[in-house]
Amino acid sequence: MTEQPWGETDRWRGPSRRLLLLRRLEAGAGALVAAALLCALALWQSWGTAVVALCVAAPLLAGLVTAYLLGRRFSAWGYTERDEDLLVRRGVLVSRLSVVPYGRMQFVEVIAGPLERSFGLATVHLHTAAAATDARIPGLENEEAARLRDRLAALGEAQAAGL
Repeated sequence: MTEQPWGETDRWRGPSRRLLLLRRLEAGAGALVAAALLCALALWQSWGTAVVALCVAAPLLAGLVTAYLLGRRFSAWGYTERDEDLLVRRGVLVSRLSVVPYGRMQFVEVIAGPLERSFGLATVHLHTAAAATDARIPGLENEEAARLRDRLAALGEAQAAGL
């Protein structure tokens, strides 16, 4: 395993496993819809049995590859709270690390779309004065998202006040 540019001794937290389930269900539904549409088109055009089988197999294989890649992407997300800043890591092919100083945060918001809400998940989005240092942490359980929002807001106020 290669050495990472962030401290391995820090306590990293990741998204909820329910986020991975949600993303895989979305990918699977998309693959099934694509397979059904291609199958219907192939049957309507009378392309033959081999083409119909290919039209069904290709999207399903793409769905399996997507599910695997989603697992890799899921395991790459992480965050850790330190004394002066928050670290957020992500990325499979290109590893990214965002360092967000508490004193530079302008506001923290919790976002949850309809599917995320149905799974009890939310995304914490950190906004700073520099758009390049904005960060988001997806797939947190609602309680953890609220805890993190409140903690970051309190730390941000304390750091900005010079305490």
